[in-house]
Amino acid sequence: MTSAIAGNAENPRILITENTAIVAPRLVPEVTLHLADEDLPLYRAGEDELAALGIGTPYWAFAWAGGQALARYVLDNPAVVAGKRVLDFGAGSGLVAIAAAKAGAAGVTAADIDPLAAAAMSLNGALNDVEFNVTTDDLIGSDDSWDPLLIGDVCYDRDIADRLLPWLRGLTAAGRKVLIGDPGRFILRGMGLETIAAYHAETTGIMEDSDLRNAQVWRFAG
Repeated sequence: MTSAIAGNAENPRILITENTAIVAPRLVPEVTLHLADEDLPLYRAGEDELAALGIGTPYWAFAWAGGQALARYVLDNPAVVAGKRVLDFGAGSGLVAIAAAKAGAAGVTAADIDPLAAAAMSLNGALNDVEFNVTTDDLIGSDDSWDPLLIGDVCYDRDIADRLLPWLRGLTAAGRKVLIGDPGRFILRGMGLETIAAYHAETTGIMEDSDLRNAQVWRFAG
């Protein structure tokens, strides 16, 4: 068993490949990802240890329930993305971007402001033999004619939701399809969303309050 995290923020490839295992999320077995494993120290690293390595919480190293649900929906309903320019916002591991590419999207942009997430997405894309654009730009408020926009498990924080949802509502009003994968977080309740699919997704108890989450795919009603 490894006793310390290998690498640091200046060596993202080493940090990712040496501190993760290649795993297929239970709900999306068609995709394999570099993910934190309970036998590796990254899985249980505290904030101080991560800060000493120059990295933040490794959200990119977990297959979140909302992202799994959204990726499953895309793979089961390829017409949603086939031949289209897709944005995977808050992409993390790149799971949803990979699903969109596999489902026949004409082009996929995966956005996450964490540089380590960007590195992980590039590695995961190669692992699944798909290509997509990766950016660390904060795209909230931007419009590059993406349609659809796929948002996987991003609304875990009120401040983020308060910035994100008005932008998504505006794009929806302009005729864009916006799909949100989420495990039923209270922030989205009463926000004018309707469920179009529901799944039971396995996740990790160390980052969530349960190892199993009921995850939905939402869209803005009307």
